[in-house]
Amino acid sequence: MSIRVSLAGATGWAGSALALAISKSSDISLVSAVSRTHARRDLGEVLGIPLLNCPIYATAQEALAHPCDVFFEFTKPDIAKSNVLTALGHGVHVIIGTSGLKDADYTEIAEAAETHQKGVLAVGNFAITVVLLQKFAEIAARYIPQWEIIDYASDQKKDTPSGTVRELAYRLSSVRPSELTVPLEQTQGVVETRGARMNDSQVHSIRLPGYTISAEIIFGMPDQKLTIRHDSGSSAQPYVDGALLAIRKVDMLVGLHRGLDNVLDL
Repeated sequence: MSIRVSLAGATGWAGSALALAISKSSDISLVSAVSRTHARRDLGEVLGIPLLNCPIYATAQEALAHPCDVFFEFTKPDIAKSNVLTALGHGVHVIIGTSGLKDADYTEIAEAAETHQKGVLAVGNFAITVVLLQKFAEIAARYIPQWEIIDYASDQKKDTPSGTVRELAYRLSSVRPSELTVPLEQTQGVVETRGARMNDSQVHSIRLPGYTISAEIIFGMPDQKLTIRHDSGSSAQPYVDGALLAIRKVDMLVGLHRGLDNVLDL
């Protein structure tokens, strides 16, 4: 039986690539889509995919009137939480691909997921190289107590840091806090140049033309350092394979889970 998906953000950069991949899938079907810009149109017509027959709605509430198994959130942080809570209220599993949600948002989502006994898989970045970066960084943090994270993205990206880096800092917080030789309160000069303290890691965000999404973590020890870095290209293809995997596996989960590795054998 086909897995029925409702896709919010279906006409965006990543959402449209995922919609195309779903249209070619034999075990996943797209039953509704959310796009305020293209509401009341057919998604196949908008994206130029003749075989894709999927109505577009302005809101998640309208789209969820179509029975589905999975709601995929790929919009913007200002509406993502509301969409996720609406989907859980309709009794469906949720995948969050939207970046910019705060830890307080995830706390509320986790409570709703437990209440409705549904799985929520929040993934800051679906690329397998990001999953590996997170895993390698967790291993390194066990042995190296000092690190800093650098977040690179396009000058057009409004949320900071990226979902990739938010997730990385969150995961490292479960290992240990990063150590600072000079505490921030003892910094001389402009303390903001030392970056922001997020989940006990120092995070620096750069927003410039020429970047898509990159994440770098630098571990330092006396006379040695370790750098782990992920760089995205210009296409959404690296995210599509991970997104399809998440759709196929999210029904195994109950409650909130952060990171694609929750459905990978790593």
